[in-house]
Amino acid sequence: MIRMDYAVELKYDVFGQSDFVLNICPARTRAQRVLNETLEVEGATPSYTFTDPITANRINRLYTEGGPLTVRYHGTVELDHVIDDPATIEERAIRSMPSDVVPYILPSRYCPSDKMRGLANAMFGNVVPGYARVASICEWVTQHVRFKSGASDATTCAMDTFGSRVGVCRDYAHLMIAMCRALNIPARYVTGVDYGADPALGPTDFHAYVEVFLGQRWYLFDASGLTPVMGLIRIGTGRDAADVSFATLFGSVRCLRPVVNIELVSRNEAELEPAASMRKAVSTAMGSLYFHVAQPAPVVKPDRPAPLPGPWVVRPAPTGFHAPHFA
Repeated sequence: MIRMDYAVELKYDVFGQSDFVLNICPARTRAQRVLNETLEVEGATPSYTFTDPITANRINRLYTEGGPLTVRYHGTVELDHVIDDPATIEERAIRSMPSDVVPYILPSRYCPSDKMRGLANAMFGNVVPGYARVASICEWVTQHVRFKSGASDATTCAMDTFGSRVGVCRDYAHLMIAMCRALNIPARYVTGVDYGADPALGPTDFHAYVEVFLGQRWYLFDASGLTPVMGLIRIGTGRDAADVSFATLFGSVRCLRPVVNIELVSRNEAELEPAASMRKAVSTAMGSLYFHVAQPAPVVKPDRPAPLPGPWVVRPAPTGFHAPHFA
């Protein structure tokens, strides 16, 4: 069991009416418990917090008339990992896959696996199916793509990364996912924060990694090779980055760099498995991710901002702030 403290601060300058859809709170799953948490919002009217009943993604929606906006989150997260022997893990035939897994063998916006089928089969079609084949795909991506900040943008897909051989964590993840899906291996995109990345790479930031469905569960892979997979906190789970952006903004907004911190508060740091090692198969997804009863969104009345469900702390907006009207 691993316990970590996670904190993030987001700051924006907002010019006029704007809406924010944030995905920064750790998911609550069978394997990931949020022991305590606080969310502070300054400069916006909170709408509501929604938990997706399929992916367990926790979405915070905010609205502001303009001005400075600050969002701070802090929580303590406890992780239970399942450790399996890679040699015993097999791929699943499509006919035997659980129904909720099947969508993750299909192409998506940033993972056009249908366009990569020939490439993937030429490169990995003759590799013995199972965990070892997925590990070989992960290793190839790690070895052949060079990490470079700013090398990609919001339109870059897996095919682009395969051609350029440069990118950031999301590009590594998209390329690995597309190659796996091209071989009918279910793979999905996960956003989170990572403990154990090399400080030389810069300040701690949000991270993207991969889960692949093999045998009976989803196993963790970090195609970028930047962090131990046992040091990953799950925030959002989806088909690709389009599903799980940590912030989606509607309006004229200037974004400041997010400040992210993560600290290990239990377990010997030396026990964390390096990302590049495939000696262990690690999973934090046992069956359906979501296991709580979904809470209905609170009714929002005109001229009266709705509170975020506890334990959120909402601070008043600056003087002169006008609450929005909701239909």
